[in-house]
Amino acid sequence: MPELRQDPVTKRWVVVAKERAKRPDDFVKRDGGSSPRVCPFEYGNESMTPPETLAFRPGELPPDSPDWTIRVVPNKFPVFTPENHDETINGLYLSRKAYGAHEVIIHGPQHELSLATYPTHQVAEVLRAYKLRYNYHKNQPYARYIQIIINHGKSAGASLEHSHSQLFVAPVLPELPAAQLHGAAEYYNENGHCIYCKIISQELAINERVVEKTDNFLAFVPFAAKLPFETWIVPLRHRPKFEDISNDEIEELAFIFGNTLRRFYNGLNDPPYNMYLHTSPPGYDPTDTYHWHMSIIPKLTIPAGFELGTGMWIDITIPEAAAKFLRNAAP
Repeated sequence: MPELRQDPVTKRWVVVAKERAKRPDDFVKRDGGSSPRVCPFEYGNESMTPPETLAFRPGELPPDSPDWTIRVVPNKFPVFTPENHDETINGLYLSRKAYGAHEVIIHGPQHELSLATYPTHQVAEVLRAYKLRYNYHKNQPYARYIQIIINHGKSAGASLEHSHSQLFVAPVLPELPAAQLHGAAEYYNENGHCIYCKIISQELAINERVVEKTDNFLAFVPFAAKLPFETWIVPLRHRPKFEDISNDEIEELAFIFGNTLRRFYNGLNDPPYNMYLHTSPPGYDPTDTYHWHMSIIPKLTIPAGFELGTGMWIDITIPEAAAKFLRNAAP
């Protein structure tokens, strides 16, 4: 079972994923191509995955049968599992079992398509699956934080080419979301309003980093983007919890999310990218301070020694120029 270990200096939690572990010599680069594998996410290969936890399919077809449009399954090699064990202390070192859940959301049956090339209604189906599984897991005893991500492309961390997302449910609050929650709460306590709402109003007023705007959502390159072409999608009105999104809002979010990915696809030649969804954790109050958002970061550069040693990012593309480039990349 995976294990959570805490750094005794920074108090940062890390996951030691024993079941996913590689031997040290597995990291040595070797020449030669890999042999083709059968994709477990295609029609007819449903038996190659764990039993599904959710699927969208027409009629009354039985679970784990073909003819689905969206399919959600437990990860075969989970980072978090629903087996609960007490924490242990060994001198300075605190560890606990990685109690939680880890699922895969398969975006559709077509192996060659991605969210940049699927039609908007299919992107909306993926977002509906996010909402349904989030609302299921947030009421479980292991849910301290829920993270939804996409790793698109091998260099972005995807182990399978077939388009999919992952949902992680952790028993601890990770460092980055904790810092965001703290910073947002601190700003609210000092100023009486949400910092994300303030960012949105300022981005709309300046209008240099805006990529696209709809009635309810804004896509923009952040003022202090960590890496080239980092793009956020945020609800224009104050919304702390993604899981409260309405069906109409899902359709609109699918439109602007799909368009953003198509801008990357067309303008940057389908780059590898990471997407992550940040939202208020289960049970987090008050709801006035935080504002959910999606962040999409194309994998165009590699963090090196300075970034790893300091935690400070270097963006070699001016955010305003990146936003202009994406606006001109036809979706």
